[in-house]
Amino acid sequence: MPDPKIEKFKKVLQMDPNDETLWFGLGKAYMGDANWKEAIAAFESCTRVKPTYSAAMLALAQCLKNDNQLEPCRKICTNGIEVATANGDLLVIKNLEELRDSLPRISS
Repeated sequence: MPDPKIEKFKKVLQMDPNDETLWFGLGKAYMGDANWKEAIAAFESCTRVKPTYSAAMLALAQCLKNDNQLEPCRKICTNGIEVATANGDLLVIKNLEELRDSLPRISS
């Protein structure tokens, strides 16, 4: 059953589409339902609104991995590590590095 918070987030986002915390919450609600495509879209919107939101980049990378989009996941991990480093978000850096390192190696 879909998370009932999803419709609430969507309704409020219609009034304020530039609220990164609402986009993040919507993405997390979709993650809870394992709806990777919608979660990816929400986290992409979140990072468009606030490009320095490293936790959203981590969540986006996790969703991309779960959706088997490995190359985009790898790119978001790299970008997210740069953003998290600039922010001093040590836990996010650690989690992004672990996620990146868990991805299959690119064959030459």
